[in-house]
Amino acid sequence: MARIVAGLCTSHVPLLGRIIDSDRTGEPYWQPIFKGYEPTKKWLGEVKPDVMIVVYNDHANGFTFQYTPTFAIGCAEEFNPADEGHGPRPVPVVKGHARLAWHMTESLVLDGFDMTIMNEMDVDHGLTVPLSLVCGKVGAWPFRVIPVCVNVIQYPQPTAARCFALGKAIRKAVESFDEDLKVVIAGTGGMSHQIHGERSGLINKEFDNAFLDRLTTSPAELTKITHAEYVREAGAEGMEIIMWLTMRGALDDDVDLVHRFYHVPAMNTAVGNLVLENRRSA
Repeated sequence: MARIVAGLCTSHVPLLGRIIDSDRTGEPYWQPIFKGYEPTKKWLGEVKPDVMIVVYNDHANGFTFQYTPTFAIGCAEEFNPADEGHGPRPVPVVKGHARLAWHMTESLVLDGFDMTIMNEMDVDHGLTVPLSLVCGKVGAWPFRVIPVCVNVIQYPQPTAARCFALGKAIRKAVESFDEDLKVVIAGTGGMSHQIHGERSGLINKEFDNAFLDRLTTSPAELTKITHAEYVREAGAEGMEIIMWLTMRGALDDDVDLVHRFYHVPAMNTAVGNLVLENRRSA
């Protein structure tokens, strides 16, 4: 059967993609960030997953505010990088795994998750920047990708508890697939940041690091935090980190910490990266 062996979380700051694309990662301001991702890149190269499920949010590029699904899954064979106003990023086309995605869709719907099925979808920096951060600048992504898009930009949004439950349902779906596949699941977005209003520039290091602590050892505690509390502590855009709970829900209760990285600032944003392995996969 297919199996989820590990999960990772990462911020998806759009400017980081532009820094990678323009070969500026060695500049003094940016170098500490990209150095912090080197252990994850090395680890991923050793694990060599067949598929990565990427839980991300669109930023009104693949979708619009007229059509915003709560949960969507990409079931196509490939997904093009979205044009976010200055042309698509010069990164490889994202190759999907349609058969697994359709299997997941059926399982998730039968488990009560009303997934929007996307047979065609462009993917923006919410998905492509994480791939670049953990894979580097490559000619082709080294694994198939199943995009799972979560609405965290337009109210009402799913709760942290619902995202965590989605992760558990994704694991059930993957483990009932009849092909022997090694799967890694990624949660993206965050950490604390707000890009508008009176609190523009907000970064909450204390909240971010406590979140990383609890995500590793006691994730169920994070499902009890309300929308209002996430926004208050992490900022309006920082609430993206509820998608990290989808990743965590798909793993074992007890996991091994492979790598943890936290850095501020990247423009006006906190950057986080976490890699967790299921102990039974060691």
